[in-house]
Parts: sequence; C-alpha cells; structure tokens
Amino acid sequence: MAAPKKGRRQPGQGRPGRALALILIALVALTGGMFLSGHTTPRLGIDLAGGTSITLQARSEPGQESAVNQTNMNTAVGIIERRVNGLGVSEAEVQTQGTDHIIVNIPKGTNEKQAREQVGTTAQLFFRPVLQLASGEPAPEGSPSPSASGSPDEAEQGDGDKATEGGDKATDGKSGEPEATPTTQGRAASGALKADATPSPSASADGKADPTPSPSASEGGADEALMKKFEALTCTDTRERTAAAEGTKPSEPMVGCGQNSAGQWEKYILGPAAVAGTEIDDASAVIDERTGQWIVTMDFSSKGADAFSKITSELKTQQPPMNQFGIVLDGEVVSAPSVQTTLSKSAQISGSFTQESSQELANMLSYGALPLSFVEESVTSVTAALGGEQLEAGLIAGGIGLILVIVYLVVYYRGLSLIAIISLLMSAALTYTIMVLLGPAIGFALNLPAVCGAIVAIGITADSFIVFFERVRDEIREGRSLQPAVARGWPRARRTILVSDFVSFLSAAVLFVVTVGKVQGFAFTLGLTTLLDVVVVFFFTKPLLTILARKKFFASGHPWSGLDPKRLGVKPPLRRARRTVPADPKEA
Repeated sequence: MAAPKKGRRQPGQGRPGRALALILIALVALTGGMFLSGHTTPRLGIDLAGGTSITLQARSEPGQESAVNQTNMNTAVGIIERRVNGLGVSEAEVQTQGTDHIIVNIPKGTNEKQAREQVGTTAQLFFRPVLQLASGEPAPEGSPSPSASGSPDEAEQGDGDKATEGGDKATDGKSGEPEATPTTQGRAASGALKADATPSPSASADGKADPTPSPSASEGGADEALMKKFEALTCTDTRERTAAAEGTKPSEPMVGCGQNSAGQWEKYILGPAAVAGTEIDDASAVIDERTGQWIVTMDFSSKGADAFSKITSELKTQQPPMNQFGIVLDGEVVSAPSVQTTLSKSAQISGSFTQESSQELANMLSYGALPLSFVEESVTSVTAALGGEQLEAGLIAGGIGLILVIVYLVVYYRGLSLIAIISLLMSAALTYTIMVLLGPAIGFALNLPAVCGAIVAIGITADSFIVFFERVRDEIREGRSLQPAVARGWPRARRTILVSDFVSFLSAAVLFVVTVGKVQGFAFTLGLTTLLDVVVVFFFTKPLLTILARKKFFASGHPWSGLDPKRLGVKPPLRRARRTVPADPKEA
C-alpha cells in the first residue's frame, strides 16, 4: 500500500485561515463604510425615536366606487411624500396599508399640526401663465447660463435643444398635424406645446447672468413685492421652496420652483390660475405610434377645454418666457410648456420621455381630477421619552436572552462555548454595521418589532452552533480523534443548518410580503440575521473550530474543552490492539 503523502489535509478541512481572513476583511470594510458615511448608529423608527403616526382612509366620490385602487393609492402616496418632504422631514415614511389606508409616520421634531394639515388636504393642481423665470440655483460669478431670452430665433433654438435633451413637446393630437422632423433645434412639431423644462436666464456680454430676463417685471404684471420675493428665492433650499407658495390663492400671482430636464432648479413668477387641475378628465402615458416614443395625453372637460383654449390662444402670441404656462402641483412647477398654437379639448406632451417619467407626469396631472378623498382615521403621538423606554426595555430583554444563551453554552459545552460566543459577537457586529448602513441607503429604520427580530435571531444563530458541535461530538463518540471528527461532522451539520435557515428565511420572506407597517421590520431583521447566520457559520465558526482542533487543549480532550471522551460516553481505550486468536493445540 502506498504511503500517504506528507502534510496531506483531512477531507473537508480546506484552508480555514483564508475563510477567517475573508470575513474579517468584510467586517473591517463595513465598519469603515459606516464611519465614512457619518452614520454610526442605526436610524430609529417612530416607536423608538418618537414622532407622529397618521392613518388616512381613502374614500371614493359618489359614482366612482372603483377609484380606490392600487394605482390611485400609489399616486396619493407620492403626492403626500412630496408634501411631507416639503416640511423638511427627510425621514418620513408614507406607505399603503391594505387596499384603502395610507400610513404616514413622521419622526420627532416636526410640527404635528402642520403635518396633519399637509397630509389631510386634497392636492392642488393649476395651470398658470409664466410671467418671469430665472435660475433657482446659486451660480458662480462670471459663469454665463444658457440663454432663455433674446431674439425669438435664439429662444426657439434653446427650446429645441432642451427638448432634445429630455424636455417635452405637446401637440393637440390631431391626425392632420404635420409629422415631427429632426432639426438642429431638436424635434419640431407644428402646433406644438414645447414642454421646455424652464429655460435659464440670459447671460450678458460681461459674462454675468441676468437674473430677470425680458420681458420686464412690469410687462409681466409682477409687482415689486413679488419681484423681491422672486429675487431672494433659492430653490435648492427645501424650506424656501415650500414657503414660497404658502398662503397663495388661485386668483393671485405666485412665486414657485421647478426642475428642468437636466435636474437643475429654476424659479418662476406665475400669474393667476387659468385652468384648475380638476378640469382634467384624464391623463395617461402611452406610446406614440408614429415615433415609438412615450408621450403624455391630456383630456379636458368642456369647461376646462374653453379655459385652456383661451389661455393658449393668448400665450401663443407672447415672446419667451411669457409664452409658457406652468403646471403647478402643490406650489411646485412640475412642467412649463411653451405654447405655439391654440389647444383645446386634448393635448399631447411628448419628448425624451422614459416610461417611468411619462407615467410620473401623467399621475401628477391625473391627481388633480382623482376622485379620492382622505379621512383622518387616527393620529398616534409617541414621545421620545416613551420611545427611549421601549428601546431600553427591548435591549434589556435582548441582554437577558443573550446571557441565558451564554450560560447554557458555558455549562454544557465548556471550552467550545468560547467559539460560540466569539461567533455570536461576530454575527452581532455584522448585523449592527449592516443595519447602520441600510438606514441612509434604503431608509431602513430600526423599530421595536425589528429589535424583537434581532433577539429571536440569537436563538437561531446559537442553534446552528449547537448542531455543528453535536455532530462533532457524535464522531468522537464513534472513536475518532478531534480533527477527523470535525472534517466528517461538518458535511452532516452543514445540511441540517442550511435546511433550518432556509425554513426561517422563507418564513421571514413570506411575512415581509404579506404584512405591512412595523411587522415588516420584524420580518426584514429576521431574514437579514438568518442570512448572516449562514455566513458566520460557514466563514467563521467552522474555520475557527478547524484551527483550534489542532491545539492540544481541544485535541487531547481536556475535561474543560467540552470534548472530554469520558463525559461523552466513550469507553476507553479509544484504540484497542488487534486481538490474536490462540491457535488450537496440535495433536502429536
């Protein structure tokens, strides 16, 4: 028989040092990312940090019972999110619950009365003529901005360029209109409504941006107070954008902000509302059969069609930017088309739309005529002190559970408990860093159910260690030494651990899908910790035990190692000499 090669590894041992190094590098990288992001503590949910939770119930108008559907509810969620974010609340949660409820969770530090007023009112959509526009972002001195004024040709050139880059055009949708043809100014359309996303002010010869492009404020009808408000407005500031339109009546001119196709903020002086959003019968995102591009179609009521025809017939004779009108939703300009022909019953907004952007604009236009109203069903306020008490109680419960698990491991597994405790600490470190990073990344908030999920995960993780240790002990009971026992016990333990964790993860996934609100926090945390349990057992616990199995303390079966043959019921001697059968005496 050929002699075994020197230094040959036992099957299943692999290179444990590499696995340990890999998981330690991952932990260091996650910890470094946590500190670089500036977030060192998990983002807390409303039940722990304190705040206000508002439950709204959707109700349809008479004759519109089918209006309470998933599409309209999602549109309403988007509108409410815009409103709440306008209050300067960047960590608010707005989500549907069931088929007809919306839950709005607003963290502490927010004016509760103002928040309730914002989320409980119907969206206000108006079409307003543009009187003046300028860049809404602080521009460096001496840097000219694109021209939005000057000669009509220059303005038309600028409009065409922006339409090519992602701005919009709108036609009346009639088949008799000439087809659009590519030009150097972008795609042209006869009888078109170019939804240019707000041209910027012109630059003068000395290179400084002109904050008030022609025509003058007096020609546009903007009074001195409105001009001062307009000039002082900075659209990059969320609170300024929200405050700019507060208290403005539809019959009054206003100052507002909007983003152009390049995502830059621009500010407007807008005239009184010419058409209300409630006059839109329908708005939808469809594909233009002629061009294959996404467009947004609008249909007005008879009253709205008359008003729209009147305003577009007036605007088409004006010079830019006074030939534009702003589509204003809750004080924010979502689009600013320029008019070149009279439009009436129907209109099409076209351009470099994606499916997502066209549907978003269609939803905004539809919301003005959405046959939904919301009733405030309940309001729950959680103080920061109460949230702190709940968090403290949760941490105490988790600490007690962890201590009991550690006591059990020490009493029953002795030296092996050291491996289990270090593995639990590794799992806790990975869980903490990932939860911290998920806060700013996806908005994950640690609420009380999520803390409960983390506590339950302690038992799941400890169970994996117990399965592995018992498989190794079974191999030792069969008479094997420690290193072969680890190598042979791991494949059996691995199958059991994977099946167990798969069932736990599947339960968490189903719970996350079928539930809403805070229960999803429990499901998410349970699923996350279950995945981390697999990572820790495979890349930390098993390699660590493989390395320690070479040490004399464990390999010799020390009484405090947890692998003592006598305590495991192995009858000495572990290895017996081969018995020799005495030969029968031969007869002489």
